[in-house]
Amino acid sequence: MAWFHRKDEKFKDTQKKSIPDDLWIKCPFCSEIIYKPELKKNHSVCRHCNHHFRINPTEYIKLILDDGSVKEVFQNITSVDILKFKAERKYTDQLKIAKNKTNDVEAIRCFESKISDKSVVLGVMNFEFIGGSMGSVVGEKVSRAIKLADKKKVPLIIVCASGGARMQEGALSLMQLAKTSANLAKFMGNGGLYIPLLTNPTTGGVTASFGMLGDINLAEPKALIGFAGPRVIKQTISQDLPEGFQRSEFLLEKGFIDLIVPRSELKDTLTTILNMLS
Repeated sequence: MAWFHRKDEKFKDTQKKSIPDDLWIKCPFCSEIIYKPELKKNHSVCRHCNHHFRINPTEYIKLILDDGSVKEVFQNITSVDILKFKAERKYTDQLKIAKNKTNDVEAIRCFESKISDKSVVLGVMNFEFIGGSMGSVVGEKVSRAIKLADKKKVPLIIVCASGGARMQEGALSLMQLAKTSANLAKFMGNGGLYIPLLTNPTTGGVTASFGMLGDINLAEPKALIGFAGPRVIKQTISQDLPEGFQRSEFLLEKGFIDLIVPRSELKDTLTTILNMLS
């Protein structure tokens, strides 16, 4: 039998081309492998199952607001460690890590801007900043956004994404539920239009306050929305939960939200609502 022997002088390895890492991502719902640049072109929505991947505030700003109309407000408000909280790491260290990771100073950014030439005040939460938790600064920024919308007589829109209250601030974080809800009641009592958009996930204190108090409550498809998580509820009541429990579609059926809006239709939907009601 003849054997083939490689000879170095005749066969030389060509230099391998470098291939960028992290070009693919697996959809958590349908398990399809997706090319990241294509995913980004589709507003971070899976083409196979319509799963909406989480996006940061900058992406929502580009998606919703008119170009050249964006003016950020309340940028100078930052959290302080009033309770000197310390667990596995200090609260001050957690804040530094979150700021470096997200390039944001807090879990929400607020803007004066326009949507299809309609003036609005917009707040966008960032789940990557300590789980979008609502501490004193988030509550203060939301309250100031409400008051600004009331003063300017323009609609208020908040894109919600949160894991709940910020435990590092203890009872101070829980007080933000009452604070934001009271300011919203005044704003809406004065005829103000408020539209929350619930994204995946919106839970805890945000759901229990400004997240569910809109004139029209919008949600992205398949978003997890609730107060306590499904695992906690199941353990508490010792019963199996309905299929799709706490997802947008389930809440729409039960009347907790008014409309599920795919990300690609978000600006057009907001424009229609603003034209009708503002």
